Amino acid sequence: MTESAARIVVIDAGTTGTRALVLDETSTVLGQSYTEFPQYHPRPGEVEHDAEEIWDATRRMIVTALDRAGTEPAQVTAVGITNQRATTVLWDRRTGDPLTRAIVWQDTRTADRAAALAGEWGERVYSRTGWSLAPVYSSLSLEWLLANVPGARELADEGHLAFGTIDSWLIHRLTGGAAHVISASNASVTGAYDLLAGDWYGEWLDFLGLPLSLFPEVKDDSGIFGHTDPAVFGARVPIASAIADQHAALFAQGCVRPGMVKCTHGTGTFLDMNIGTTPVIDTSSGLTSQIAWRMNGETVYSLEGYAGSTGAAVQWLRDGAGIIAEAAESEALARSVPDNGGVYFVPSLTGLSAPYWDAYARGLIIGISPGTRRGHLARATLEGIVFSVKDFITAMAEVSGNSIDRIAVDGGASRNDLLMQIQADQLGVEVMRPSNTEATSLGAALLAGLATGVWPSVEAALATQGVDRSFVPQADDAEREALYADWRRAVDRARGWADK
Repeated sequence: MTESAARIVVIDAGTTGTRALVLDETSTVLGQSYTEFPQYHPRPGEVEHDAEEIWDATRRMIVTALDRAGTEPAQVTAVGITNQRATTVLWDRRTGDPLTRAIVWQDTRTADRAAALAGEWGERVYSRTGWSLAPVYSSLSLEWLLANVPGARELADEGHLAFGTIDSWLIHRLTGGAAHVISASNASVTGAYDLLAGDWYGEWLDFLGLPLSLFPEVKDDSGIFGHTDPAVFGARVPIASAIADQHAALFAQGCVRPGMVKCTHGTGTFLDMNIGTTPVIDTSSGLTSQIAWRMNGETVYSLEGYAGSTGAAVQWLRDGAGIIAEAAESEALARSVPDNGGVYFVPSLTGLSAPYWDAYARGLIIGISPGTRRGHLARATLEGIVFSVKDFITAMAEVSGNSIDRIAVDGGASRNDLLMQIQADQLGVEVMRPSNTEATSLGAALLAGLATGVWPSVEAALATQGVDRSFVPQADDAEREALYADWRRAVDRARGWADK
């Protein structure tokens, strides 16, 4: 196949929906489709997905994207996958069917378990997995499933169950059940992978009673994971990349050298820094250390801070509070007022992530007065997203030893000019928005193309990207620090609310 005939199908399996795209060798999107899928909340703090519904949505979106691109399955060069991280899927090896609903990374049902283990295991697992012991651990979710789903423990002990994150699940289905694998980036965010040993963390898994037979084979993020079953896809096509969403965005943003930083605004907001080929784990910082990607056997690591419910807070303005009809309206509404009017929104809807790691925190709006208007709530929401990032950007610079003066941004909310200017003002850095803000999808496409020879080098792949706009700081230091000080007061009031 010649370069001009390259067609890469990307599956972007997000937290609230699935997107499929078809890209060519210039990284141009030829066709795409998107659909949301149901979110299940059996009890407060619990978030679940139906893996079958995700698979059904994936198949439908692939067909639609190919049709819109005018591409037949036989013309596809490679398939790439990028996905929501740490969501726990458990299926029966014999039937290939999910045993129960997946536990989503936002779920906090294991908060009490994490708190109970913190004294004995907190420092130990953080120093090996790179993640602070928290409900986001897939290993804790897996332990919960084996203890609470009837028959699950017996099936696991008999070797009949398979665990995986969403990439594992989709590859399992795409290959007709032939492959049980996971990418290195996804493995590193399960709270079950030992960064220092480069393998599953056996001591921790033994303690939790998790048989190693549950776990998938760890593969390079850019490489061949298997081939699609013609009965499923319509052709036998190599699955040539699978990479966790934030890691995909880091690559697509060209952050391939130590010290380079990107910020993704999605359901949550994620700040990631490339730190090179040696992991740096600082258990006092609250930051996550993880595998950014593994390619040709070489592992690149990153530091990350994330806030779990930032874009979700804008969705709440739409679906919960009902003050906007579409998420994009938040910018115009926030611009209708000159400032936040003393209102602060801490978007800890499912707890606080880095650097607090407080699963019991809950969303808080404070400072409401008789003069408060809808615009103040919208502006406070956008500012809350940025303040959530500011909470850990200083720690990231200190731990890595790299000063941060420029951040590349992506994700749906990065199209909000006001949000980007607030980010530049509050962080005191230049904010660069690329031409293609769907960086997670793009990263998966670039890695799949590199694995199949569409591009001869990383430099050639990244050369397909451009810059849309840069935002530079305009606020003075006094204004910046005063706003942030009030934000920290609000955070203190939100912490521990659900701990009864």
